[in-house]
Amino acid sequence: MNSEHEHQNQVGARRRASPFNRIGGLPPITVALYLALLGITVMFVVLVAAYVATRLRSGLPTGLHALPRYFSLSTIVLVLSSFVISQAPRLYAEDDLGTLARCLGATLFLGCVFAGLQVLGWRELMANGVPFQGASSNSSGQFVYLISALHVAHLLGGMLFLLTLLLRVVHANRDAVRTLVFIRNPYQRRHLTLLGTYWHFVDVLWVALFAIFLFLY
Repeated sequence: MNSEHEHQNQVGARRRASPFNRIGGLPPITVALYLALLGITVMFVVLVAAYVATRLRSGLPTGLHALPRYFSLSTIVLVLSSFVISQAPRLYAEDDLGTLARCLGATLFLGCVFAGLQVLGWRELMANGVPFQGASSNSSGQFVYLISALHVAHLLGGMLFLLTLLLRVVHANRDAVRTLVFIRNPYQRRHLTLLGTYWHFVDVLWVALFAIFLFLY
């Protein structure tokens, strides 16, 4: 009897040992995502602060170089992609995997377009006399490359997860039984929710960065 109580106490101790069970009852993967988003936010805040400090220290007037028009186009594309992926939870709830696959595919395509427009924006920066590296009177312009590139890198990470989920949806949609299993699986629902959260975060992050570039560049 004593050994049974000891075993139960050990099991209870192991359960209490997990820090994730004490954070609002959230699943570990959700907590990990929120911590990652917090870390990303802090990193970009530090980079933006360094950019602003360098920009003000340079003493150059704003509007000396035009902000690449491709950055404006890419902002529209990313906002559109955020709207598209916001339809995914509704399609999942309606068991419409075919349309859900097209929704995720369209979001993936728009993400690729955004990344391509960012590259064109970098080329436009160089054409406007803002080098990627080296001595320059407008050294703050190099932060624009860095911040934009890091944002694209984080978007690509989301696109890889999006592609994985898209392939799962396409596979499940080929068979009625697989469709039923996929729709009733809370694991898949959670992944779809986390993907949407991350994508909207990346969207809002870029809009904030673009606004800062627009007023201080």
